[in-house]
Amino acid sequence: MTAIQEKTLAAKVRSDFPILDQQIHGKPLIYLDNAATSQKPLTVINTLKDYYEKDNANVHRGAHSLSVRATEAYEAARDKVAKFVNAKLTQEIVLTRNATEAINLVAYSWGLNNLQPGDEIIISVMEHHSNIVPWQMIAQKTGAVIKYVQLTDTEEFDLEHFKTLLSNKTKLVAVVHVSNTLGCINPVETIVNLAHKAGAKVLIDACQSAPHLAIDVQKMDCDWLVASGHKMCAPTGIGFLYGKKDILEEMPPFLGGGEMIGEVFFEGFTYGELPHKFEAGTPAIGEAIALGAAVDYLTAIGFAEIHAYEAELTAYLFKKLAEIPKLRIYGPKPTRDGQGRAALASFNIEGIHGSDLSTLLDNEGVAIRSGHHCTQPLHRLFDASGSARVSLYFYNTREEIDRFIVALKDTINFFSMMM
Repeated sequence: MTAIQEKTLAAKVRSDFPILDQQIHGKPLIYLDNAATSQKPLTVINTLKDYYEKDNANVHRGAHSLSVRATEAYEAARDKVAKFVNAKLTQEIVLTRNATEAINLVAYSWGLNNLQPGDEIIISVMEHHSNIVPWQMIAQKTGAVIKYVQLTDTEEFDLEHFKTLLSNKTKLVAVVHVSNTLGCINPVETIVNLAHKAGAKVLIDACQSAPHLAIDVQKMDCDWLVASGHKMCAPTGIGFLYGKKDILEEMPPFLGGGEMIGEVFFEGFTYGELPHKFEAGTPAIGEAIALGAAVDYLTAIGFAEIHAYEAELTAYLFKKLAEIPKLRIYGPKPTRDGQGRAALASFNIEGIHGSDLSTLLDNEGVAIRSGHHCTQPLHRLFDASGSARVSLYFYNTREEIDRFIVALKDTINFFSMMM
């Protein structure tokens, strides 16, 4: 590393991520698939390991020491998540397997019980399948109608079109905070304000924003917010739902069984208080505790520093991609200093399929994503079967971007010779 690179955030944290110190096909790994899942720091890995080595027991159900310790650590993780998103109350955080489960929880608990024939659900054309398919399923069951917000000329959320869709029929608005394909950062506070004026509830998908931006649900004023732990340095199999307490209290349980009950009789049952009425069965205890460790880790770094460093990387990435002819990036351009969009770029190169591109890049040790990124409807709007995507996180470096660009150019040259 140069003297300048040694001062970067990546240089400070790189040793925390042992997986990055390896070779793929004899080449140093360059991991640029962070929008799909992030890597995990040692503190998170060790927290998960420590739980299974020292405290492994079921939560909330035992008086013995292991169960007490496990319960305390599990509930402490919930407290950390509540502070992480600035929830008013800890009870407003429901721990789920992932964001998909969290959205389905809202869809089946609130949607099935509140939507009627002719009611309208507004989502955008850029949504992840997890924020499309559940609402399509609920619409089929309830007779509700789904409307889609289109894109502006710069391929961002069309706020003016959104305004035309709002009416007294609008009951729900469900939109992504940051697009995993376009990289645009949607004006969620404005969206929430407009939707509330129309009498609608709002769900925000924060999977791509929670790892990179400070989240404040009270300032945002959303009714629900979901995120997945594995994209923000935590293990897979854990996510969370934030919901306003009064709304969650009105929602019936999503799943039935152990943990969510108050009492059970042969004639029926009562369910427990928030948030446990939505956490049926044995939860992902170790993963939840490790999520708390991930929150601690990100908070200690600070999102101001994370965002500033990633903005620098984004500006540099787009500068280097601009050197490549016939390369089309989806979504808005960043400002000169890298602001205005997420640290990712989905792109296609004329005449080269994204899957072929990513396969050959892997031979050079470069890990990127290819496919439709769970946004098939959006890709159809672009008349594209899929795209390649490079996505950055705070442990990536300019040197890695340089090596990616060299490998990309070499790959393009290879395909050119084959044609």
